[in-house]
Amino acid sequence: MSLGYLFGGGVGTEPRGLELYRSYETVRSWYEQVSAWTGLTVGQILEEDLPAAQEERQSVGTVREAALAIGVHDVLASFGLRPAAIGGLSLGAMTASCLAGALGRRELFDMLAGSREAPEPPAGEPRQGIAIAFGSLDEGAPSHPGENVPGIHLAGDFGPTADGTRRIMMLAGHAEALGALAAEAPPGTVVPLPGRTIAVHTPLRRPYRDFMAPRIDAIPFTDPELPLLSCLEPKVLRTAADVRDLFQRNSTHPISLVDVYGGMKEQGVRLGLVMGPSIPEGILAFPFPVVHIERPEHIEQALTTAYDLGIDLSGAPALP
Repeated sequence: MSLGYLFGGGVGTEPRGLELYRSYETVRSWYEQVSAWTGLTVGQILEEDLPAAQEERQSVGTVREAALAIGVHDVLASFGLRPAAIGGLSLGAMTASCLAGALGRRELFDMLAGSREAPEPPAGEPRQGIAIAFGSLDEGAPSHPGENVPGIHLAGDFGPTADGTRRIMMLAGHAEALGALAAEAPPGTVVPLPGRTIAVHTPLRRPYRDFMAPRIDAIPFTDPELPLLSCLEPKVLRTAADVRDLFQRNSTHPISLVDVYGGMKEQGVRLGLVMGPSIPEGILAFPFPVVHIERPEHIEQALTTAYDLGIDLSGAPALP
């Protein structure tokens, strides 16, 4: 039975990783390295308020989230844990690609820090937004609550809830359309997220994708060294070209946690470790036990759970 690592997406708007930073020299050294690469102070990466400008805020928030995820990975590695498969959502897919050996850490953080230079949306364009939506699992039900509503796109599928009653999704698009949908839908069905002003994983991010395309093309990707699960379709990414394609399409295409954990199950994963807080705990159904790791006490929990389940911690692939 094998171990899988799951990395969430999103932007670290709140302080992240303070307890791990204080507890482990490995994490402190890592944050100093990220600071040197990005020009951000350790305080900016860990806990200070994010910049107000939209793209700069997004950039610093992604640095914060990725730094924590890799810091957790490095602490686990210091205890001898190695994943047999790896994958993530959005930013987490890129972080997972880095840890699978498909690009260097410096290249990843240069890209994230450089994205702050992406142009802001032109004045007068409709405001963008994000909402969490709860959909039906019934056969024949709409694919999401905003299906066929102009200005609204399905941006993410997180799969069934832990109690099996509903499906959790992310909608993105024009903020006005999302607000109107939330007002018309049954209470709690569509919940716009305050302060989220970028319609991630939709065609509205095409200008950002075009801006980042030459920077991604310049990254010297290599073939992943372990099974790397895509969040854009049910697929194991095995070549440098596969990973480059993921990076290029990531900002404009919907993501799926189901594709990631379903692929991990097929790879023989029987315990998943979720790096950082961006995949919510206790809400989603997974096909194997998961341990969420954000604080030092979670490291011990992960080790104990792995030993109790008889998980192979060497990183040896479960499949030939």
